[in-house]
Amino acid sequence: MLHYESLIDEKQLNSLALAYMGDAVFETYIRYHLIQTGKVRPNQLHREATNYVSAKAQAAIVHQFIDEGCLSEEEFAVLKRGRNAKSGSVPKNTDVQTYRYSTAFEALIGYLHLAKEETRLEELIQKAIHLVEIKKGGHS
Repeated sequence: MLHYESLIDEKQLNSLALAYMGDAVFETYIRYHLIQTGKVRPNQLHREATNYVSAKAQAAIVHQFIDEGCLSEEEFAVLKRGRNAKSGSVPKNTDVQTYRYSTAFEALIGYLHLAKEETRLEELIQKAIHLVEIKKGGHS
């Protein structure tokens, strides 16, 4: 990562900015994961990636995290802030609730990345990948 003089305070950053960062971070992890599994054809990679990075998949991951109670108080607070953020627009292929929960997931990923909580970030991403693969009947 490039070095900047001023540090970002992830606790003060707005949720949509956290989600913006989280979207890119999660997508990068998913791309690496898919290439590691031997998938190399671009259209196959893109199609596979949508199983993980779609609003529907991310909302399902968030609900599972909540049901399992695997988030700290701080992580849950970030999730709620992300869910309640008003983005002004919702993609036409999903409903508002699903989109809000996917934004919450991305905000959490962005928060952990910016807080340099790499171990926890990777733990949750690994768990997310596992949840998606169980749901689609794949391997982990």
